[in-house]
Amino acid sequence: MRLKNSVLLLLVSIFFFSCDKERVFDEYKSVGSAWHKDSIVSFNLPELDSTKRYDLFINIRDNNNYPFNNLFLIVTLEKPNGYTKVDTLEYQMAAPDGTLLGNGFTDIKESKLYFKENVRFRGKYKLNIKQAVREGGKVPGVTQLEGITEVGLRIEKKE
Repeated sequence: MRLKNSVLLLLVSIFFFSCDKERVFDEYKSVGSAWHKDSIVSFNLPELDSTKRYDLFINIRDNNNYPFNNLFLIVTLEKPNGYTKVDTLEYQMAAPDGTLLGNGFTDIKESKLYFKENVRFRGKYKLNIKQAVREGGKVPGVTQLEGITEVGLRIEKKE
């Protein structure tokens, strides 16, 4: 019986991953129960084909403890030549009634957020993500951002 379940799980896994032909990189990192404002989530990108173009997505897994409608991120892309590009991004994470956006059947939702499109890579890159959420009317950032459980990066081939 155990062997049957293992074979079934293997077949389902192969089917699931074979349907995702655009994916060239997909990784998540846990931020614990709350994402600290000084915590930087880093991804070392593999060396990609420099003749192809790619779309980049930031993936966020959050739960009902997330208290805001929006998410602000500071993303830095470190190029092999030492040049660093910094972007400040804002994403809508909840509907006006407070319902979390994203995919998922439980209280954990997964949001695939566009970051950059049509990017060409030449060499090895590093991407850093930091949360920059602030409460309305306050200057200091939120020290412990509740509700975000994982931060991910996905790179897809541009067809």
